Amino acid sequence: MTTMTPEPSPPAGNEPHRAREIAQSFGADADRYDRARPGYPDALIKRIVSACPGRDVVDVGCGTGIAARQFHAAGCRVLGVEVDARMADLARRTGTEVEVSTFEEWDPAGRRFDAVVAAQAWHWVDPVAGAGRAAEALREGGRLAAFWNVFQLPPDLARAFAETYRRVLPETEFFQRAVPGLEVYAPIFTKAAAGIEQTGAFDEPERWNFAWQRSYTRDEWLDQVPTFGGHSRFPAQTQRDLLAGLGAAIDSVGGSFLMQYATVAVTAARKTVS
Repeated sequence: MTTMTPEPSPPAGNEPHRAREIAQSFGADADRYDRARPGYPDALIKRIVSACPGRDVVDVGCGTGIAARQFHAAGCRVLGVEVDARMADLARRTGTEVEVSTFEEWDPAGRRFDAVVAAQAWHWVDPVAGAGRAAEALREGGRLAAFWNVFQLPPDLARAFAETYRRVLPETEFFQRAVPGLEVYAPIFTKAAAGIEQTGAFDEPERWNFAWQRSYTRDEWLDQVPTFGGHSRFPAQTQRDLLAGLGAAIDSVGGSFLMQYATVAVTAARKTVS
């Protein structure tokens, strides 16, 4: 299987957390983001909750509250931290308390939590400063868990998508996204684990993997595309040409397709002082 990762190429040094203008672009259409973006496997949510000493959770980069609602449903009390006020407003409307801030600058104000989680967001956080702030906010035995959905397209469709990006956006690197999915994200996983280790405040990081799948119709997939990192910044005609090309590729395989997902969590427990 191959994939096209939805995030833009990171800036020099492979440090996407420095691309603040992209990190703060997702709220351009918060309603679409909330409607079109997938959730996360229930097995992952349950495993995180069961590995924590309690149910008080901070959701870093909570966006519109997609993951937060899943943790709510699992019996948790969730506080979101979100840099984009537009995303935060929607999350509040759907029941999540949110404080607007970058996570690096967020002040726990003496509060302690059982989990700090980040769903599809930790690569926008400085991996060292973010892990340090998480350690400050966690109780002993509390857990930091950063996780990502990595989607893997059917090979023929991945090639067709890559060609569409190459044609519509010839001066960008978006067409290079048709590569093995977990390989694209591997540097992000490695940086997350290294940041956790550097604090000295956590047990050795673990990597948890969850495989699942979802069927997409043409319209469902095209609804999601504008929410991918950097896409809202394309000119209107470029967006129309891109969606037309992707739609034609989906039509050529029957108008729908089965997406294979791998959800990967990089996670570690806050050390207990003996």
